[in-house]
Amino acid sequence: RYGAVQESRHVFIEAGLFLKAIGKRQLSILEMGFGTGLNAFLTLIEAEKLNISIHYCGVEKEPLTDSIINKINYPEFLGVQDKSALFTALHQSPWEEEVAITKFFSLCKLHQLFEQVDFCSRYDLVYYDAFSPNVQPEFWEEPMLAKVYQALLPKGVLATYCAKGSFKRALKAVGFEVEALPGPPGKREMTRATKA
Repeated sequence: RYGAVQESRHVFIEAGLFLKAIGKRQLSILEMGFGTGLNAFLTLIEAEKLNISIHYCGVEKEPLTDSIINKINYPEFLGVQDKSALFTALHQSPWEEEVAITKFFSLCKLHQLFEQVDFCSRYDLVYYDAFSPNVQPEFWEEPMLAKVYQALLPKGVLATYCAKGSFKRALKAVGFEVEALPGPPGKREMTRATKA
């Protein structure tokens, strides 16, 4: 479970957030999946450090149960026990509405199918954290990636752990400029794609 922390930091924070935060006071981020709230929590922590206002939207088809959430202790693992209440707030905030979690971080969780949400060119950054192409192949193919492309502002960035050749070709086919970057521990590569 906590290997996910290294991967999330590397893929989404270091290769995504840090790049897009340069020279910005405000960012909008879309996460494919909300899951354990790890990516949102890491982003919340960095928003404060970077002194940047982040509007974060997580789309989740199958929210985790309270019993699972209560077993996850990312604040302790990350050594930020003082932020435990904020981690709890991420999960307890209502679905389908934007909530200010801190002065730097607002969250909107959508309990919907990603493919059914209407996104209109409003995100600077997409954390593309879907299940692997073997589990959910449709999320790594052109129709879904075209939807993500439309969701991004010009020069918007998609960051993901996936480095599969067919996925990178699909990104290029819908208009992205694609970079292969060194992957997190245990993975050779990851992908960052920019809306041309």
